[in-house]
Amino acid sequence: MQIAIVAGELSGDLLGAGLIAALKTRYPHARFTGIGGPEMLAQGFSSVVPMERLAVMGLVEVLRHLPELLGIRHQLYQRLRSDPPAVFIGIDAPDFNLTLERRLCTCGIPTVHYVSPSVWAWRPWRVRKIARSVDLMLTLLPFEAAFYQDHGVPVRYVGHPLADTIPMRSDAVAARQALDLVLPAATRIVALLPGSRIGEVSRLGALLLDTAIWLHTQRPDLHFLMPAATPQLHEMLLGMKAERAPALPLTLIQGQSRKAMTAADTVLLASGTATLEAMLLKRPMVVAYRVAPVTAWIARRLVTISNFALPNLLAGRELVPEFIQEVATVENLGLAVLHWLDDPAAGGQLVAEFDVLHRLLRRDASTQAADAIGELLDQR
Repeated sequence: MQIAIVAGELSGDLLGAGLIAALKTRYPHARFTGIGGPEMLAQGFSSVVPMERLAVMGLVEVLRHLPELLGIRHQLYQRLRSDPPAVFIGIDAPDFNLTLERRLCTCGIPTVHYVSPSVWAWRPWRVRKIARSVDLMLTLLPFEAAFYQDHGVPVRYVGHPLADTIPMRSDAVAARQALDLVLPAATRIVALLPGSRIGEVSRLGALLLDTAIWLHTQRPDLHFLMPAATPQLHEMLLGMKAERAPALPLTLIQGQSRKAMTAADTVLLASGTATLEAMLLKRPMVVAYRVAPVTAWIARRLVTISNFALPNLLAGRELVPEFIQEVATVENLGLAVLHWLDDPAAGGQLVAEFDVLHRLLRRDASTQAADAIGELLDQR
């Protein structure tokens, strides 16, 4: 039995690895192929092209890489049509996966989409394409399932795997020891996470470093911790630090973003899955994001929600401060970080809110997703 999966970025790779492990308990002799990253490869997955070739975000950015992306998708479609899998599972990457899923549907191949596109946030008309493209939608967030039910799309809310793997309480002292941080016990740490893609880091890296410089002038006792998602980004951030903040008390590390957030008192980070991790780790956070100006201009005419950070979307209100585009300034970000550092009572109340959301998402997601896929295959 062959099961085809496409994951387009690091967060999808983690989801894919957990799903493969759960599917193996149902189908121990299954072969897993498609496009995935290192975590999926460690599960015995065979990737036809490196996952990094799909990791492109933003409307303008995608246009630059469109010929390559179309070529990869066509190559994969031809491969799967000639050797049909029992099921195709697209993990996130909706602009790539949904069209592929639609074409595979016409060939009689069952299709599953794991991680809902943000149709509830912008371009809601995409739900019509989704309905034509997938036999089953698996959502990580509860409010997403209600949206699909209202539109007649087969759906299963499975919870979020990160909520299963991250414990309800995390140990900052142990994380600092694991990172070999030799600091006085009372030192407060701010973790800086500018994103996992080159485009994100090029737009947010300097902003976060400049904010750290501003914070250090206000609180000279602070130490900063910045994880780089890849070796390439590590070199890029080293160059930024050398240019902008050579004297800043900052430790730059490769990978280990979860340990970095666990070790921190407060996190300043790019919007995305990392905000969910910070929430599950119970760390107060400030969220920032910037995209290309043309992308921002288009998005403002299509977006239908007022918040973009995942903790705020889950809560249905603004739990953590978020800043996008021109309001993502050094002063705004710095003052928001100082609020969490200087008001322990507010931080404690936020942790209580995060506890409630953590329990809501903790559902053994990989097993739930594998069970839903197994039920779909049984029906076929």
